[in-house]
Amino acid sequence: MNTEKVTARRLTAAEVSELGLQDGIFVSAETDGLSLDCYAPAFLTEPGKNFEGGSFAARTIFGEDIHVLPDDAEGRGIWIADKTGEEIEVLQSAGVLLNLALFVPNGNKDSLESLYAAARDAFGAGIVQRWSEESVAVPDVKVDLFEEPARGRKNTNSQNRDRRALDIYPTRVRFMEPSEGWKFIVEPHKEIVDETPTI
Repeated sequence: MNTEKVTARRLTAAEVSELGLQDGIFVSAETDGLSLDCYAPAFLTEPGKNFEGGSFAARTIFGEDIHVLPDDAEGRGIWIADKTGEEIEVLQSAGVLLNLALFVPNGNKDSLESLYAAARDAFGAGIVQRWSEESVAVPDVKVDLFEEPARGRKNTNSQNRDRRALDIYPTRVRFMEPSEGWKFIVEPHKEIVDETPTI
């Protein structure tokens, strides 16, 4: 866990009520319900002047929503950078979590191990981790993906189709969501042939 020491001071509720959405603050570093013994950079989710006696809501740079009562003596409070303050430990934004769906032509165990080895060489053996893995054999084909209204009339022409993506592999469809009120139509890929007469 990478942290840095930052000089900051704790704010009162009155001071927090004067902050806007652009003001950088520090709140307790909580992630997935796990309270860490340090702070995280954050911003208020609405201007402090909207405070009506409840808790202030802040969102950390890691996407966690935190509700704080600044004047609660037992709470971690809300802090702001101040050279005249005291030192606190602040969690750094040190990495990015990637959820990858990889298509490996003629994929087998050796080719997958080569992929992992290349990633470990690039980022470090202790950095690249395989949390969960699903290996599925898929045909090496392409499909066309369309969107249609979810409640379209029967026997209507296909003029209302919206070509969403071209030439994609079937496995990618599993990771996409249609627009609200629309559904996906997957068809075998057809190459577009330009039959415009030429002179």
